Amino acid sequence: MILDLHTHSIKSDDGRAKVDNYCQWIRSKELPIDGFVLTEHRQFDLSSDYSELAEKFNLVILKGSEVETEYGHVLVFGVTEALLDEFDFASIKLPLEMVIETCDRHGAVAAPCHPGRPRVGMFAHTESLGVPKGVRIVEIYNGGSRDNEDQIAISNATELGYLGIGGSDSHIVSHVGRCATRFPADIATMDELVTALKAGDFEAINFKHQNAA
Repeated sequence: MILDLHTHSIKSDDGRAKVDNYCQWIRSKELPIDGFVLTEHRQFDLSSDYSELAEKFNLVILKGSEVETEYGHVLVFGVTEALLDEFDFASIKLPLEMVIETCDRHGAVAAPCHPGRPRVGMFAHTESLGVPKGVRIVEIYNGGSRDNEDQIAISNATELGYLGIGGSDSHIVSHVGRCATRFPADIATMDELVTALKAGDFEAINFKHQNAA
């Protein structure tokens, strides 16, 4: 099962992709992914229901979030209404350790994304702020990474013993599927995704230099 764990639609302030167009692109280009997670910026989209699209295109479409902390941006999987009540997803100054601990308590998973990126990546801040507690998973392959950002992520994740996921960080349709994460078991729901992430049985994949986008 291959899922792109980091995508944005027009629900994000800088997203230009409609979800149905993502589905059409994946199928028309025969991309080797089975679905994607919408991780809209500084929010969780409670209202949208993509079940009909998922059935029509035989794709898994799940919803997460991307929040902002003093260490940079963080993907959150397993958002519930109770978790939404714990902290302000719209804030741009959330304490990372609080986000991780709160997600843990609510059965969710928090994973710093594009951690090798200047300013908005975790490893840009570890020298000045220290290594944060509680991190277990980081995004090591990001479809929007430049220069050596992914290598910085991989090197630091290896040194610190973090597991690695992959996601396209797509904001336009043609970027979906550039990076993804492979799981050995079928995943159809967010609960199943969270369980798989907590189990640690997955592999980040980089399709950027292939024909996936």
